[in-house]
Amino acid sequence: MKPKKLIKKWVKAFNKGDAKKLAKFYHKDAINHQVTNEPVIGKKAIFKMFNKEFSQAEMVCIIENIFVDKEWGILEWKDPLGLRGCGFFHITDSKIKFQRGYWDKLSFLKQHNLPIPK
Repeated sequence: MKPKKLIKKWVKAFNKGDAKKLAKFYHKDAINHQVTNEPVIGKKAIFKMFNKEFSQAEMVCIIENIFVDKEWGILEWKDPLGLRGCGFFHITDSKIKFQRGYWDKLSFLKQHNLPIPK
C-alpha cells in the first residue's frame, strides 16, 4: 500500500478510536515516537498506547496535507479544537515501520481537562 493511501486509512481508524485496527497498520517491531513522550516500541505496545489514549480523550484528526517522498509520508493535521501537528510515517512492506509526531502536549492536556504533569 502506498504511503498516502495508508495514512488516509490510518486517519479513518484513528477518528473511530479503533486501537485494534490502528495496530494492524504497524510492523511487529515498529516504533511510534510522539516527541512529547518516550518512544513506544512494538505493535502490542502501540496498541496499548492508543487504547489508553482513546480512553482518556476524544481525539479527531482532520487532514490538512499529505506529502509523500518514496517510503515516507508526512501528515499535516488539525483537530476541531484548534490543535495542529504533523506526523512522519516510514512505510515499508505496506506497514508503518517508524512514526514520529509533533504537537503541543500542554495545549492538548488543557483542551481535554487532563492533568498537567509537574
